[in-house]
Amino acid sequence: MQRTAVLNIVGLTPDLIGEHTPRLAAFVERGRLATVGEVLPAVTCSVQATYLTGKWPAEHGAVGNGWLFRDEMEVKFWRQSNHLVRAPKIWDVARAEHPDFTCANICWWYNMNSSVDLAVTPRPMYPADGRKLPDCYTQPMELRDELQATLGTFPLFSYWGPNANISSSRWIADATRLIEERYSPTLNLVYLPHLDYGLQKFGPDAPQIARDLRDIDEVAGTLIEDLEARGVSVVVLSEYGIERAWRPVHLNRVLRAAGMISYRMEVGREMIDVSTSAAFAVADHAVAHVYVQDPARLNEVRDLLVATPGVAQVLDAEGKKAAHLDHDRSGDLVVVAEPGAWFTYYWWLDDDKAPDYARTVDIHRKPGYDPAELFLDPHSPAKLKAARALVKKKLGMRYLMDVIGLDATVVRGTHGRVTNDRARGPLLITSRPDLLPAEHLAPTEVMGVLLAHLRTDVRQRELTEA
Repeated sequence: MQRTAVLNIVGLTPDLIGEHTPRLAAFVERGRLATVGEVLPAVTCSVQATYLTGKWPAEHGAVGNGWLFRDEMEVKFWRQSNHLVRAPKIWDVARAEHPDFTCANICWWYNMNSSVDLAVTPRPMYPADGRKLPDCYTQPMELRDELQATLGTFPLFSYWGPNANISSSRWIADATRLIEERYSPTLNLVYLPHLDYGLQKFGPDAPQIARDLRDIDEVAGTLIEDLEARGVSVVVLSEYGIERAWRPVHLNRVLRAAGMISYRMEVGREMIDVSTSAAFAVADHAVAHVYVQDPARLNEVRDLLVATPGVAQVLDAEGKKAAHLDHDRSGDLVVVAEPGAWFTYYWWLDDDKAPDYARTVDIHRKPGYDPAELFLDPHSPAKLKAARALVKKKLGMRYLMDVIGLDATVVRGTHGRVTNDRARGPLLITSRPDLLPAEHLAPTEVMGVLLAHLRTDVRQRELTEA
């Protein structure tokens, strides 16, 4: 099989390739760019699972970055087990064709408990004293020590949060080189998240994006050159485009005003109780899964959501089926935002009663996605608070890094809905134009295109022998 690397440059769209991305523009020039249709929801876990299985969320089950686990009645985001994706993956298909096939997954999601041969994924350590320490998880286990001895500790705090920057993508690119040189995998899946940060913070038209484009162009462009020098075919892929955002919509506050949100008090803070709430929204960028406990109130909840400013669609059973989201993990209703709007997870009315984790970077405890985690709170002395927390950390004391604000209006970019704007949507670029069946691909066709790259040398040998 032809060894192939897939560089997932999150947030890269056709209209962003140009003056500030000379290496990527040159890659397009000598190859071919195809636009890719959007998945609903157009979020990381759903899109990646679709690309790697060739199936829609209704079939593979990754209906968002998080959802209500009904058997536990808990909302969980950013789970890591690959068992959650309920369909054969590209590496399963390729390995069945060629037993000597190997796959490395470097930071794509659902990267634990996986049947890939090599895996690298962010995985902090949480000692009993309450600290959060940067680290990564790998398979085989010894790869973790090898990578961090050579490249340094995985830069977790530059991977997400107010300090998110190019160093995390650069570490991932360096890890890709080490794995390529040491193991030469047949398929190398590489996740480069850098563009996602600035695009969500500032929006796709902001002048700050020029630097982010130059940074990712340098990292990706150099990696493409290094991989191709070793005879590896390279595909550049992205998951979604970022839209300009200016309107946060608080669905759970709307449901609370209707008496449907249940909460309990914990040390003076309001903690949502999803198990006793009549209805609640699991917010995920510009899409939300709304779970309704009493089927008799479904129409009441739907009418309430339809009347909410900023809501474009409320999908019921038929709507979910048409959108390929009719899975038992999905909400009883799926809400899609209007252009420029996105959904917060907030349910409290008084910020003084918000849960303590609301002001921290805590992607697992929050029952919804929170892009405000990219910002230091502009309404408090956040830098001073961060400095004090770091001093306590160095002294081995407990600390709370409560530096995230609750003002959702600071967010300027979002994604999740289907826009049908190909210039600002996902893409696939390859130096092998003959392997692209069309100028526009359905997201379920991406796996087939990647398999075609892997099978190329086999086809060429068969043609030569014929």
